[in-house]
Amino acid sequence: MDINSTLAKEFDLKQQQVDNTVELIDDGKTIPFIARYRKEVTGSLDDQLLRELFDRLTYLRNLEKRKEEVRASITEQEKMTDELEKAISDAMTLVEVEDIYRPYKPKRKTRASVAREKGLEELAAFVLEQDPSADPEAEAQRFISEEKGVADTQEALQGAMDIIAEDISDCAELRKYLRTLFSQIGKISSAASSEDADAVYQNYFEFSEGVSKIAGHRVLAIDRGEKEGALKVSVDVPEGAGERAVTSRYVKNASACGQLVEAACVDSYKRLIYPSIEREIRSELSQNAQEGAIKVFSSNLRQLLMAPPVKGTVTLGLDPGYAHGCKIAVVDETGKVLDTSIVYLTPPRKETEKAKRIISKMIERNGVTTIAIGNGTASRESEQFVAELLKEIPQKVSYMVVSEAGASVYSASKLAAEEFPDYDVSLRSAVSIARRMQDPLAELVKIDPKAIGVGQYQHDMPKARMDEALRGVVEDCVNSVGVDLNTASYSLLSYIAGINTTVAKNIVAYREQNGAFTDRKQLMKVAKLGAKAFEQCAGFLRVPGAKDPLDNTGVHPESYDAAKALIKECGFTVADMGDRELIHKKVTDVGISKLASDIGVGIPTLEDIVKELEKPGRDPRDELPPPLMRSGDVMELSDLKEGMELMGTVRNVIDFGAFVDIGVHEDGLVHISQMSNKFIKHPLEVVKVGDVVKVWVLGVDLKRKRISLTMKQPK
Repeated sequence: MDINSTLAKEFDLKQQQVDNTVELIDDGKTIPFIARYRKEVTGSLDDQLLRELFDRLTYLRNLEKRKEEVRASITEQEKMTDELEKAISDAMTLVEVEDIYRPYKPKRKTRASVAREKGLEELAAFVLEQDPSADPEAEAQRFISEEKGVADTQEALQGAMDIIAEDISDCAELRKYLRTLFSQIGKISSAASSEDADAVYQNYFEFSEGVSKIAGHRVLAIDRGEKEGALKVSVDVPEGAGERAVTSRYVKNASACGQLVEAACVDSYKRLIYPSIEREIRSELSQNAQEGAIKVFSSNLRQLLMAPPVKGTVTLGLDPGYAHGCKIAVVDETGKVLDTSIVYLTPPRKETEKAKRIISKMIERNGVTTIAIGNGTASRESEQFVAELLKEIPQKVSYMVVSEAGASVYSASKLAAEEFPDYDVSLRSAVSIARRMQDPLAELVKIDPKAIGVGQYQHDMPKARMDEALRGVVEDCVNSVGVDLNTASYSLLSYIAGINTTVAKNIVAYREQNGAFTDRKQLMKVAKLGAKAFEQCAGFLRVPGAKDPLDNTGVHPESYDAAKALIKECGFTVADMGDRELIHKKVTDVGISKLASDIGVGIPTLEDIVKELEKPGRDPRDELPPPLMRSGDVMELSDLKEGMELMGTVRNVIDFGAFVDIGVHEDGLVHISQMSNKFIKHPLEVVKVGDVVKVWVLGVDLKRKRISLTMKQPK
């Protein structure tokens, strides 16, 4: 197989694009670096497509490796033929390769292998011929042997049928056909495992849906129910369909031998083929569902990390709680802690008036303009308290409820202890909540991506695959934004292209010993950061106040000469950097194509340089709509009425809809059918985490605390 050609066809790319990309990957270049600084050679492929291509490249290379192993094994057995060689070469999946290899794979002891040891292979071949005039009983007489353990004709014929059954089961072509048949007409069925099965899975106690139609989230729910012992699950096909598919291929007539072959076919299907194909179908469905779920997790995580920061504000973080009170932390515009306290807003120690005095003074003393409230335990009561307080104080302060998923994980971590050795775990959590609103990306990278909680069934995912996918998302986000070399934590630096945790810690150590970095070149003095790592990381690290202003942009050092040539060609100066209108006019006057040709760089690279000169250190998050801030408009669940129009923030996107925060603590569900007037396959086609959307109330279940919403305006 020509892997690069296969990739080009599958991804609908030019051959040169794929060849160049694979060459860069094999040379150790990282995905963020390739996406940002090698656009000319890849045809401007983005980081998400590059990761998909990398995953597929890895799969196809593993496939080729397995093909070589299978070829070597069959050749060693001296059983390789031209037909086999072609079948192996043409196989496009690992399953197909394993099907081909099945007859030649060393087997553990089976009924067929025992029969072969008894010398019954010749009898099996005789029966399989199905000569209408043949007498299998008479032929079987020849194979009775006390020495070989064949006591009578019945035992001889049974052994022959066992051999036939296994040979039928080992037929790659038949298995491929049956797998397709199961996929087309098979159904996934589930039932309660017992009378006292967990009611959580009652939707699946009498459930059946086509293999080709079942949604991924249902597959994951069924898998979990089966794993927890609540469900019995099977793959069903119409009665007799599987047996007929086998017998029609092998039974030639209704002779005595034909009847034996038919019995062997039925035995092969029921005992060997069906259980194996069922496992494969279930496994494929689960893998596809897991990949789909991981894509949703990845998309949700990307949106959370890339949520617009609330910059330049002094923020009060409030970590709600009951018995131990609400922890308060005020941080300045840079995230530095200014003030901390604990207040009691709920029983058993409710001190509302005292809490108002404490927080009012903190707001006045520190110039607080925004409040971030964690959405966990006692969040509802805390939000009501804040809404009331904001109506009573003269300062103009707004608030936002932020997800505190993973905050407790961070608070108890070694990193948090290093950052805040003088604060207890709960106060660290309040600081984290405040910083999450100021800069979601910088704060959330300190937490294991899985602990952030975006999606369904995340704990059921294959750990290695989940970790790999989510880490890739964090890397892409961190590198697309870039980081301040002089303030970034080592946890943030460790996601920069070419930098691992050890080098990240070395950067921080160098900074502490030698003071702030004054230019990018100093990175070369950091222990274990060589030329290759510098090439990968330099463009993503910013040095504010550097002697060369380009060190505080996304322009890579390798393109500094091109940037300076551009400035000279267009007739403006380094001092003009940031004057968007001037630079845009000067570049337009000369023409981007002419400039690229004169300077000797590609148009994509030059366009990126221009963007950086227009807005040095630009943050792509600044171009997104701001988050929805509230200022005392909180409501009770009971205040909601059918048809009410509200603005809300999308908190989570799942396969069947999205959960939207409308300011009443319980998030409302917009089912996929209520998202658009046109048909959509997945909610991600319409919304993403962090979107501010207009919704209407469809219904409220006060008892179950459930809210149904629609994004389709009522008529």
